[in-house]
Amino acid sequence: MVRKLLLTAIIMMGIIYIFFIPADPVSFKIFMKLIPMALIILYAMTMTPVFSRTYKQIITLGLFVCMIADGVIYWFMMGLITFFIGHIFYIVGFRHMGQKSVPVWAAIPLLLYGAGMAVWIAGLQFAAGQLVLGIAIIAYIGIILTMGWMAIRTRMKLAIIGALLFMLSDSILAIDRFVFALPYRDALVMVSYYAAQTLIAASIGSRVAKYSVNRNNLIK
Repeated sequence: MVRKLLLTAIIMMGIIYIFFIPADPVSFKIFMKLIPMALIILYAMTMTPVFSRTYKQIITLGLFVCMIADGVIYWFMMGLITFFIGHIFYIVGFRHMGQKSVPVWAAIPLLLYGAGMAVWIAGLQFAAGQLVLGIAIIAYIGIILTMGWMAIRTRMKLAIIGALLFMLSDSILAIDRFVFALPYRDALVMVSYYAAQTLIAASIGSRVAKYSVNRNNLIK
């Protein structure tokens, strides 16, 4: 019952923040942005881990770090570094639950995504003489790619979908910031972001598949 109420509150507060909170004042915007993440952390804390309490602790810490990143992302490099640390927690947590290697048919798209984003977005920064920013972008692409990779190894549906949605959210934000403006950017980024964090939190109560993996049962 408590989890259902928290999930409802996450959805409602997410909708309020995304569609109804004005850009100014910034301090109030940041405050409202953090409320859904605080609720997601509470949601994670109510989950009963099926196999590992350690996984719950690591993922909850990752959620907390990401909440801090949400607040400091207005100072872009500080936010980037903080999200980087949050992804490290997720990687460690997913590695703790990792079962088997990533199948080739899933590994190839991930690697192509990483290479494509690095060449496209970081390449533009290098061409503009922004060496430090280009290196930072490559490092961040590497960490979110690793996060997605480790999530697939867990064989947990919620963790996998959550990680892929996180990658989608970051990709939309990066394209809008460094390449060209995207319509409805804020809504697209935040809907996929809140959904990603909620699913990662919910993965604490997931079961891990114990059978061999193929295209049809990767995320069962």
